[in-house]
Order: sequence, then structure tokens, then C-alpha cells
Amino acid sequence: MNKSELIDAIAASADIPKAAAGRALDAVIESVTGALKAGDSVVLVGFGTFSVSERSARTGRNPQTGKTLEIPAANKPGFKAGKALKEAVN
Repeated sequence: MNKSELIDAIAASADIPKAAAGRALDAVIESVTGALKAGDSVVLVGFGTFSVSERSARTGRNPQTGKTLEIPAANKPGFKAGKALKEAVN
């Protein structure tokens, strides 16, 4: 399912126009992104948790040349599925 198919599903389920469903989806994505940028986690009970984890700097290797290189530290977004979502999928 891509974004436009998700918008269509939201519009049909909530009985709202596609334009309103698109704006609502964009607002949700923007809100989750903003919270993760601020270092917060977003918990949707039954669905899952969006969070940010820190990845420390490390040394890597270029597979073509075999040269070592430094990989800088980074923040990594993650998602952990909630119990209800896991049960619905299985």
C-alpha cells in the first residue's frame, strides 16, 4: 500500500473527502517526525511505538578497496509493533 492508497482507505473509512484525508495523514506524519526530532517517542497504544535510538561512531570497511573509514554517529528512527498489531497480523 502506498500513500495515495492509504489516503483512499482513510477517506472511505472515515467518510471524509480525499483532500481532508490527505491533510490529516500529512499532519500525523509531520507530528510524529517533529516529536522524533525533539527526542521524544510516540506511543500509539495497541499499534506501536516510534522512537529514536543513538548509533555510536564506528569504523567500517569499503568492500571494494578494503580501506577502513570512520562512520559518524547518527540517530536512528525505529518502530516497535504493539501487542494488538502483532496479534492482528498473526
